Amino acid sequence: MMSKKEKICFPSENKQGACPGVLTGDTSKSSMGLVVLQEWWGMTEFIVDEAADISESGNLVTLVPDLYRGKITTDHETAGHYMSDLDWAGAVKDIAGAAKYLKEKGCKKVGVTGFCMGGALSLASAALIPGEISAAAPFYGIPSPELCDVGKIKTPLQAHFGSKDTVEGFSSPKDVKALREKLDAGGVKYELYMYDTGHAFTNPTNPNYTKEICDLALGRMIDFMKKHLV
Repeated sequence: MMSKKEKICFPSENKQGACPGVLTGDTSKSSMGLVVLQEWWGMTEFIVDEAADISESGNLVTLVPDLYRGKITTDHETAGHYMSDLDWAGAVKDIAGAAKYLKEKGCKKVGVTGFCMGGALSLASAALIPGEISAAAPFYGIPSPELCDVGKIKTPLQAHFGSKDTVEGFSSPKDVKALREKLDAGGVKYELYMYDTGHAFTNPTNPNYTKEICDLALGRMIDFMKKHLV
């Protein structure tokens, strides 16, 4: 039986104010918190359900912050506008607020994972708010150097990318190579997995999705979080 999903709202230092979100899990049964970050589509039913599945599988308390504050789309062009219009530094403040909320609810440590845009924000969170985030596991997304220096990450890090990803400048193998170089130059301790697939491989609505690869990657992420959030 899937854990109950609860709509909540938590304080955020983002200039837009308090951030809505969906909480899944029971802090009386787990002290491990995980912020799960959306793709560029918004806080879709898929990402809420995926966070609930992660909560159930890993005995984690998950929180999906609605970084677009209600905006959702299935249109690529609109999603691109939403993502480019996002205040990324403000989104990191939302993530900090989500982590603080989980801690106030009883979580001892909080990790962050995310997909596509959420993956890039997971990396940014590891670099910018290490006081709130104890582990980060980004999926197929890399933040701009203007937002943060990934070479300064001290938080435990596990990254997941597709070897056939064609999203140049964001998550392609060429971008992953550059990411590795920055992490290595900074002495960052990390795990990085490449899968024989393309972008968005954990999203069942995407042509690159395969259950086997998705289950393997999410399983690794959950094991990683359970190791570092105890």
